[in-house]
Amino acid sequence: MEMFNNILVVSRSTKKCIKVLRTGIDLARRFDAKLHLLHIVPDPLNLREWDMQSPSFDREFEKMVAQARVELDRLVKAEGAQGLVISEWVKGGDPITEIEAVVKDENVDLILLRAHKQGRLEHVFFGRTNDAIIRSLPATLLLVA
Repeated sequence: MEMFNNILVVSRSTKKCIKVLRTGIDLARRFDAKLHLLHIVPDPLNLREWDMQSPSFDREFEKMVAQARVELDRLVKAEGAQGLVISEWVKGGDPITEIEAVVKDENVDLILLRAHKQGRLEHVFFGRTNDAIIRSLPATLLLVA
């Protein structure tokens, strides 16, 4: 069996990532691994990437980041992750770029993503990300239903 030392749980919605987080916590305990949590705050129109944001957009985006940070901390505490070495990030921007950076910087060898049924709108926002991760990252990928 392969050993994992650095496990990355990727979240896009703190309300829907509970099962992925639980799986990550369980695997981190089993492998005595470090757990990394990355929450991506969506920018569906890529306004930040195109440098088209406005001051009101920036304020709203920062509120979303702060709210996600609080919610992620609450989930980690509620799921009984005491005793684990955990790194947490809440980032906005291109999910693929953000995930690749954490994988490389933290030497991640297992990535956990939420698998979901995709409607057309979900595919536009999330399908590209999962496809790109599957094709490009140098780590084992586990999709959690």
